[in-house]
Amino acid sequence: MTASLPHQGSWPNGEERPAEDRRHMIRRRALTLLIIVLLIGIPAGYLVISANQSRDSGKDKEAKYSATGLTAGWPSKLQRRIYQVPVPHPAWHVAYYETNNWKTSRLYAQFETNAAGLDAYLTGLGMTRKDLKEGDITIGARDRKVTGWKFPEGDGWYGFVHRQKNPAPTHDVVVDLSNPAYPWVYVVSRTVP
Repeated sequence: MTASLPHQGSWPNGEERPAEDRRHMIRRRALTLLIIVLLIGIPAGYLVISANQSRDSGKDKEAKYSATGLTAGWPSKLQRRIYQVPVPHPAWHVAYYETNNWKTSRLYAQFETNAAGLDAYLTGLGMTRKDLKEGDITIGARDRKVTGWKFPEGDGWYGFVHRQKNPAPTHDVVVDLSNPAYPWVYVVSRTVP
């Protein structure tokens, strides 16, 4: 007596389909499992990685914007354009800090440059060295507290306020010319939204 194979259905032409052997069935199930893993697992993995990167990016931004004081480095080109702060070349020890609220946005910037760089900076604002007033510390106590800037009394400190019609920013500028070859420039640029 021969054992009959379990019925596996029929082909479209009506003939009986032979039973699937065990090896073929295992291979088919493994392939189906692999396809499911690829179709579901990989996109899910990308979602997890993307979510982690997004969360880390948010933490970095939060740390950057919740920090008080200056950050070493150049303000972005966009920030320099919006606040009209032309940092000259060459410039060293460049640092900046931006604050925003519903009333006023401010960009604080500082840098050291050479005599030609100072002239280029002033020209970029439409000013000259003649506009610098000796002993005029134009950056107020509130802004000095935000940045930690200290402007001691004595020779070599100059300043001016560069007022412009809205929406252009106003600049409070202090220049340390105690070493005329390498002056330091401190600027607070304010815009009113």
